[in-house]
Amino acid sequence: MRTRRSQFSSDPVSSPATDVVGEHTPVLLHETIESLSIKPDDTVVDATLGGAGHARYLADKLGEKGTLIGFDVDTHAIARAESALAGVKPKVLLVQANFRHLDQELAKLGVRNITKTLFDLGWSAYQLDSGRGFSFLREEPLLMTYATEPNSETLTAKRIVNEWKEESIADVLWGWGEERYSRRIARAIIAERQHKPIASSLQLAEIIARAVPLAYRRGRLHPATRTFQALRIAVNDELGALRDGLKAAWEKLSPQGRIAVITFHSIEDRLVKQLFVAWEKTGEGLRVFKKPIAPGKEELTRNPRARSAKLRVVERKKIL
Repeated sequence: MRTRRSQFSSDPVSSPATDVVGEHTPVLLHETIESLSIKPDDTVVDATLGGAGHARYLADKLGEKGTLIGFDVDTHAIARAESALAGVKPKVLLVQANFRHLDQELAKLGVRNITKTLFDLGWSAYQLDSGRGFSFLREEPLLMTYATEPNSETLTAKRIVNEWKEESIADVLWGWGEERYSRRIARAIIAERQHKPIASSLQLAEIIARAVPLAYRRGRLHPATRTFQALRIAVNDELGALRDGLKAAWEKLSPQGRIAVITFHSIEDRLVKQLFVAWEKTGEGLRVFKKPIAPGKEELTRNPRARSAKLRVVERKKIL
């Protein structure tokens, strides 16, 4: 499906180039804020604080009677958000939790309904620099977990590549990374671990590069991109969490409230589209755009990493 390019006004919320901390570039910033149609007294959930790139602009749209609730599993993200949101007009509540538990956490806060929610499923520079093995360009422990303090029970990428069966590894790489050479890569991983454990992100990236054809290694994407994506999704149960989080947000959403989701690969986008279409078919919701919004040329020039981003927005229908 072809995505629709942004047709919003060129007047952004402020400058979409950088967030308040200056290192993370929020994608589709003014399109997202504009499509959410935030009112000063709204109760807004930022389900993915990350670099706090969108959070500050969401807060700027709210007044003193408004509330901004931010979620992130990373303690550092919470700390960044506290700094970025200092002095804003609305009430700010920051929750260190996975957004899949959104309904339970809102209940703890005494929040019965929300009016706007944003799920930005992209990556911030902070996550790549976290030292947990998310990057295939650095020598880091092969964790790939969002948990800042993993323990012996925490599932990690290291456990998957060193303990799981070849068929299971291949299925993960194909199913969650759409990796065309999943079988070859899985065989190479099994062969390598018979000699020594696979312990670092760079070691795994090198195994993958040796396993795939030369032409694939010279392609636009790094040959480890899809494998790392698949392992990250598996480690953190990202698709299950996304489904749970969206359903929880929908249940809490007031009539005429909106949910915006920014995805960065087809698997996430497919899940979001299926949910939005299902709510539309039952008569509960209405997709604000039938086709997703993609970044315009100006944003792509400024931030090439935004090239795969898609924005979808759904509104809960007013009860008659």
